[in-house]
Amino acid sequence: MNLERTSKGITPERCAAEVVETILPIVGFIRMEMRDRGEPSLSVSQFRSLMFLYRHPGSSLSKLADHLGVTRPTATAICDRLVLNGFVDRAEHPQERRSVALKLTQEGIERLDRIRSITCTKIAGMFGDLSEDRMQKILEGLAVLSDVFDSDSKNS
Repeated sequence: MNLERTSKGITPERCAAEVVETILPIVGFIRMEMRDRGEPSLSVSQFRSLMFLYRHPGSSLSKLADHLGVTRPTATAICDRLVLNGFVDRAEHPQERRSVALKLTQEGIERLDRIRSITCTKIAGMFGDLSEDRMQKILEGLAVLSDVFDSDSKNS
């Protein structure tokens, strides 16, 4: 990793610090919106589980636990509540008899779509005064972050 400063004083460390300082309040805002306007009875872990299973249908409890950064018993408890509420279907994994495959039910997909729509509407309103150029810069920055973190997770 090249740690030399550029002419603008940008280093990987400064960039990382700015990402952390910016992303954490954004995540906090999204969590608050999800709770206050979207689905107050759904915990953040449950919401994150729904998002993960939307992107990775058929995942195991172990993969869900890894994504959430929790133990397998904790992921099981989160999943149990989602199954009980009718948001997730748990079935025996077709290739691994001692494992389960998790996927969203139609109700889970609809609930997730509703929560995301409400939250996106709120954020879109906040972007209403931004110029098209500034919004384009946001999209470009997010694309860079996505590329960096997607390649990092593939290398882990």
